[in-house]
Amino acid sequence: MKRKVRRNLHWDIEAWRDFLEWQQAGGPAFERLLLLLEECLGNEPFRGTGKPEPLRHDLAGLWSRRITQEHRLVYDVSDECIYIYQCKTHYKKS
Repeated sequence: MKRKVRRNLHWDIEAWRDFLEWQQAGGPAFERLLLLLEECLGNEPFRGTGKPEPLRHDLAGLWSRRITQEHRLVYDVSDECIYIYQCKTHYKKS
């Protein structure tokens, strides 16, 4: 039996603002974002919904999942936390 991993969620300020916009708008994209975040916080943050993939080049070390065709969740994982860098639009360099 796998031991459940407990991680904290930390947000880049711009990503948090984007999350609040998604929350205010509601709808299926926001529901999907919540699902993706829940999966990231689980035991396998690199598998599941949204076609998780490691990013390359300037964003190497980060991971991405599809929220919609246009929008991506970009995050990093450590033993203690998931850091959310972005949850709107395609990849942008911080």
